[in-house]
Order: sequence, then structure tokens, then C-alpha cells
Amino acid sequence: KASKSRKTLQPLPRLRLAAPSRSPRFRPAVPLAAAAPPRSKFPASPLPPVRPPPPPRFFERLLNSRPTRWPSPLRPALPSLVRCRAGLAMAPARVDADKDAQDELEMEVQKYTRGKAVNVKRLPDKKLKGQLTVREKLYGQSAKAAAKADKWLKPTEEGGLEPEGLEKTYRFQQTDILKEAPISSSAQAFDMILPVLGPYTLEYTSNGRYMLVGGRKGQLALMDMLHMDLIKGYQVRETVRDVAFLHNEQMYAVAQKKYTYMYNRHGTEIHCLKEHGKALKLQFLNKQFLLASINSFGQLHYQDVSTGEMIANYRTGLSHTDVMRVNPYNAVIGLGHSCGKVTMWKPTSVKPLVTMLCHCGPMTSVAFDKGGHLMATAGTDRKIKIWDLRKYEAVKSFAARAQSLDFSQKGLLACSNGSRVEIYKDFGGHDYKLYMKHRITKGYEVGKVSFRPYEDILGVGHSMGLTSIIVPGSGEPNFDTFVDNPHETTKQKREKEVHALLDKLPPETIMLNPNMIATVRPPKKEKKTKKDIEEEMEEAIEVAKKTEMKKKTKGRSKPSKQAKKKEEEVFRAKRPFLDQSKENDGRPDKKQRVGEEAQLPKALQRFAKKT
Repeated sequence: KASKSRKTLQPLPRLRLAAPSRSPRFRPAVPLAAAAPPRSKFPASPLPPVRPPPPPRFFERLLNSRPTRWPSPLRPALPSLVRCRAGLAMAPARVDADKDAQDELEMEVQKYTRGKAVNVKRLPDKKLKGQLTVREKLYGQSAKAAAKADKWLKPTEEGGLEPEGLEKTYRFQQTDILKEAPISSSAQAFDMILPVLGPYTLEYTSNGRYMLVGGRKGQLALMDMLHMDLIKGYQVRETVRDVAFLHNEQMYAVAQKKYTYMYNRHGTEIHCLKEHGKALKLQFLNKQFLLASINSFGQLHYQDVSTGEMIANYRTGLSHTDVMRVNPYNAVIGLGHSCGKVTMWKPTSVKPLVTMLCHCGPMTSVAFDKGGHLMATAGTDRKIKIWDLRKYEAVKSFAARAQSLDFSQKGLLACSNGSRVEIYKDFGGHDYKLYMKHRITKGYEVGKVSFRPYEDILGVGHSMGLTSIIVPGSGEPNFDTFVDNPHETTKQKREKEVHALLDKLPPETIMLNPNMIATVRPPKKEKKTKKDIEEEMEEAIEVAKKTEMKKKTKGRSKPSKQAKKKEEEVFRAKRPFLDQSKENDGRPDKKQRVGEEAQLPKALQRFAKKT
């Protein structure tokens, strides 16, 4: 049918398309006679007939029709004309996309608005009406700017498990999640069996790219988790109790059998820190460049790794402990003791800042939230408690057993119990419920759980090796390259290290409330002299005497009763000033004991008490 329709078409004059222009708009076809090519020795080939560009209304009819019926010569010209000449026609898909984007932006703006706007039409005051109008306009502009910044600076949304109907998220297995997960995330899940040198502990860098593994019987390994590559693995032939990265992956500390050692990226021993003794746990404070450790004698050490100076060495006084974690918000060290107490320390205080009785038995683990306001504790009394550190109160407690606890960047709580790993999620109002669970091979004892930053990955170190599982919604989807960059180059690493050393904070900046830094202390109130107190008291007495009493009937306004009420008013006015004078004099109402140094008259010396 198409061939017949072409035969019936009337012949058109020979036309030639103009050369392509730099401007996006179409140029009309030019007759052949107006732009003839230069003559050559070879005869010119006849040009095929070209259909002239149709009018704009014809494109509108084509947009509303089915694409299968479009004439073949117009197919290449239609999309470019729709893109370039937007005034003629616009694709329906483009309209829907713009409308959806606008609706999404309005929904984001609602998050940052300050409630319903003020109705200024009912206000009679023109000045107040103008001020409120300008202020409401500024509020709207700031909310829109915040929504746009949130959209462009955080383009990736966090993941999660969404059940349908009667489904439960904790019933999803890793095999089910791996089928739906993208290839980049599914490649991060593995199960490494190392039965000889376990149990294993692990640690991630702040950007989540590198992982340090330590086996109890002396194995150490540094791995690049982005490319799944082993950088260095070796055997120290000593007991390894804990491992900790320093400011980056170039250096890390290992608590071994007798001392604490520092190694570089290539496994070369750099320092032997004998002052720490037999360390059980290690923590690094990245803002202050301090390495903190707790040893078997209950001594807490702080050492500056940039200068090598020992900053502090304190005895906790609460016996042996191997539970230690640093609060990322204020760099305060939290220790869990065998008496069920949690103590919080800073390097400039001999005594603990806070002592909390959290459990009725020995502590097994402590973890702090990223924001620093929540603390999770676990003990041998088979309870896990969530504490609000702003009120020092337990906001949630549920029966569970945990040997290790860890908070993710998005607030998920992971706990290990035997060969099981359970993840709890806050569903609003500190209502932590079971979100996911994973069971390792029966008989494996889980030692430590740790979330990988900026990834939905949970690393598990157990008695028979390492396991990495996928936990949707645990990692922060958008990272700031000025803070943590998993894809940083060698030059960026050097620059970051130099900036970190220049911005190093002194140990005095560690405190419970870091917002107090760079603030001015309020001036102390000066104590008033006795003369000033007496003058103010006299003025108050005069005011009390001048007060007029209400006249009452039935004998209640007798002169004697009015005089008695005035005396009561005068006494009430004098009472606060008398209390101030007592405070300044140091409780003069209390009888002072006469000592030997007091000089008494000769007539009264025989009555003095002899000691």
C-alpha cells in the first residue's frame, strides 16, 4: 500500500537541502538554481526528490496520531523540530516529567516550611502587615532554596526493605536480597572461611574503603573493599586482641600479647608503645590524633600519635574491663565495667565525667550513635538498653543477649548473639523493633559486628572467618568529598592528611557538650555589701508600710487587725534581705566554738573549755 500511495503523489520540483547551520533552528530548503554546485568534469548525479518541511499544524496532528503511521521521510526531522521549536509543540512525556518534578519539589518544600502562613488581610496595621508579608516571602524563599539544595546535594535516596501485606522484613533471607540487589552491592557480600587463626576482629576506615582484619592467633590483613583486593597479609606470631586504624589506612595500631605496636600500609613495624602495657581495647580520636587504650589493670592511656607524647594515664578504679567505645560526637571515651557501670572519660580529668549504673551484671558491649545522643548497652543480665544521653535515662529496654553492638550511619543497631546477628530499627519514638536477622553456620561464635560506612554492608567477624552481609538502608547514600571520599586519589590523601594535622584540636576541647567551645563564661555575681543590703531593705520596708489595706465588713477592718497585717507585710519584705546577710556572714545564727586562740578576759578564762 505504501508503494501505491507514493505513485499517486504528484511530482515535486527538485529541491536541495541547505548546509547544516550552527543554530538549532531549521533553515528552509533552497532551490537548486539559487545554490548550484561548481561544475566538474564528471556529470552530476540527479538528486532525489525531497519533500518540503510541513507546516506546524501538521506536526500537531502527527503528535496526536500513532507513530506507526508517520510518513518515513518525516521521522528524522520530527524529534529535532520538537526539541528546537518548543513553541510549536511539546511531547506529552516531557510535560508529565516536568509536572512530576514540580510536584516533587513542592513536597520537599513542605519539609522546610514553618507551618501555615499568617493571614495578613485581616490585620488593620499597615506597617505590621508589610513586615509580615516580607518575612513570609523570605521564609518561602529559604524553604525553596533548602529543598533545591537537598535535591542536588543529596541525589541518592537511602534503601530499605518494604514488606507487602502480612510480610515481615526479618523473614527475608540473604539469598532473597541478593537476587534484587544491584551488582555493585551484591559483589560486596561474601563468606570467608579461615578456620585456623580465628576468632577474628575487624575495623573499617572512616570512608569505608579499607578493612583491617586481625586474627586472635596472629594473622593481620589489610583489604581494599572497593576493588575486593588484598593489599597486605602477614603473621605476627603473637596474640592479637584488637586492631584500630589511625588517621588513614597508611598506619594502624595492633594490641598484641605484651605491647601495642604500630604498622604501616606495607606491614612494616614503626613503633612499639610499651607505655600502654597489655592493652585489651584500642580507640582512635581522629580530631585530636589521640590513641586511647585500656589495659588489663584497668588503666586508661591517651597518647598523641603525631608527637609521641603521653597525654594522660588514669586508673579507672573499677577493676578489669575490656569494653570501650568512643563517642563520635564529643570524643568522650565510654567504658563498661564488670559491676554494670558505664563511665565516661576525657584526658584532662582524673575522675570520670559521668558514672551510670546501667545493668545488674557485668557489661558486654557499648555503642554510641552517630549523633552522640543515644547509647546502647548490653550486659550479662540478657538486656539491651537504649539511653538518651541528654537526660541520662533509658528510653528503651528489651530482652536480648549481645556480645557486640554497633550503630550504623542511619541509626540501625546490630547485635551479635552466639551464631546469630540481629539488626534493630527505630520505627519512631525510640521504638526499636527487629528489622533483619541472619544466622551463620551453627557452631560459629560471632565476635564483632561493624557497619561499613557509606555502604549497606555489615561486617561480621566470627570464630571461623569473616562474613559480609547486605543490610538495606544502613549506610549514608551521599558522602561529602571534603569529609570522607571513598574514591580519593593519592594527592587528595596527602592534602587531607596535611589539613587534618593543621586542624588538630587540643585535648582540652574534649567535653560532654562541645557547643561550649568558643563561648564566653557568664560573669560571676558580685556579693552585695552589708550597707547595700540595709539600704535596699529600708526601701522595701517603706513600700510595705505605704500599702493600703482593703476595707472589709463585719469587724474585719479593725485597727488592730490592720496593724497586724502591716507587720506581716513588713516581715515578708525584710525576709529575703535577711537571708542574703546570713549567706554573706557565713551563717551567724550558728554558735561558734571558742578555741584556744580566742583571747578572753581574765574573769572568764576559768570558764573556757580545756582540751
